Amino acid sequence: MKFKILIFILITLFLSGCVGVSSKGIFGTGVTVALDPRSLGTQIDDSIMQKNLSARLVLMDKKYFLSIKSKVLDGRIFLTGKVDNPEEKLKITKLAWETEGARSVRNDIKIKEKFNFQQSAKDILITSQLRTAIILNKEIKATNYQIDTYKKKVYVYGIALTLEEKKLVIKEAKEILDVEDVIASILIVDDLRIQKN
Repeated sequence: MKFKILIFILITLFLSGCVGVSSKGIFGTGVTVALDPRSLGTQIDDSIMQKNLSARLVLMDKKYFLSIKSKVLDGRIFLTGKVDNPEEKLKITKLAWETEGARSVRNDIKIKEKFNFQQSAKDILITSQLRTAIILNKEIKATNYQIDTYKKKVYVYGIALTLEEKKLVIKEAKEILDVEDVIASILIVDDLRIQKN
């Protein structure tokens, strides 16, 4: 028991030690505080939920530290990554729902298959092309979006300032060569519980 508590404390220190340094913003949600349309309180709540969930995942199994990614936006939890079997996926979903403050959980975790270098390279290329496209598009606030690609399926998470911006991001993703599907988990500012004034 003492060992688990020690691991939890070390993970929390490690995660909080990177605060403000990464390109993911101060709270690690993929958007910077100044440009984020959520209120500061909501950003802090989301950051705490995300770190809490990440620490609990690692306590469940250390391999989840690298294999599972979680994002929390306005109390909504988004999960991506790979696990060995469906039972693990269900346990992680249950754990996410048990996170205090969770409003919804979207589980896009995949079951592992044999590594395919060619497929991984295509996925990285698709992600890079979409990231470049939304950075170059002046009508999209690129810092508000996180992109993951798995087997030619693009997962886009973020906050759009308007419905038109959301549609534009999805359109940009669909125009990339080899993309088979776009799964957009994009919230619109007006849908947030609490917004900046």
